[in-house]
Amino acid sequence: MENVDVIYGKNSVLEALNVGNREINKILISKNIHSDIKINKIKELAANRGIVFQFVGREKFQPYEEFNHQGIIAMVAPIKYMELEDFIQQCKLKSGYCSVVLLDGVEDAHNLGAIIRTCVCAGVDGIIIPSRRNVQVNSVVEKISAGAVNHIPIIKVNSPVNAIQRLKENDWWVIATDASASDNYYDVKYNDMNFAIIMGAEHAGVSKSLLKASDFVVKIPMQNNFNSLNVSNALSAIIFETLRQKLTGNTSKK
Repeated sequence: MENVDVIYGKNSVLEALNVGNREINKILISKNIHSDIKINKIKELAANRGIVFQFVGREKFQPYEEFNHQGIIAMVAPIKYMELEDFIQQCKLKSGYCSVVLLDGVEDAHNLGAIIRTCVCAGVDGIIIPSRRNVQVNSVVEKISAGAVNHIPIIKVNSPVNAIQRLKENDWWVIATDASASDNYYDVKYNDMNFAIIMGAEHAGVSKSLLKASDFVVKIPMQNNFNSLNVSNALSAIIFETLRQKLTGNTSKK
């Protein structure tokens, strides 16, 4: 089993150091990189936390040439996933309602990274991903999320259907997305309930078993019969509508 991962890029490494919830073994900095504010801050934070940072030659970065590493890589312990039961109990202690996004078969690491970043910006309380047939959190995801993976619980489950049933047993409402739904996403009143939003795979959408287990099924209305919105963009539209309702106390439905 893999017990070491890497994060790369100035923003991701700096965010991991700032948040301080990842075990960082060492940081590699290219000898050819020019120091700037971010590099100096990374060195300062690493020194304060007793983390070794080394200036190394270009050959050390050859395994990562396909990535935009910006001349800096941190060797870290893998991300710690939260247990679903711990997440449910944590939400019970929170003042107000909670929200979670469940991903059903998202395969692209760039999409997952963008989704995590969106969820953090919109104040979502957690993200659930299946342990199979879904991209896991890796260095690409962390880079695309700009370090947002350090700011939100990510829950890995074996069975998304069982996870949804467990949420429903604890007074959560479940909203799935499907292009053939009759209701629009902005017709649901999100601000007076705990809710889970299910987003499907890039090509297959939400599975039939999860659609059947959901309380609501909604769509994003499209123009010109062109139904090809990226899953991360689709989630942004929905999740910021939930935030709008939370901040204003209103829905769009008259």
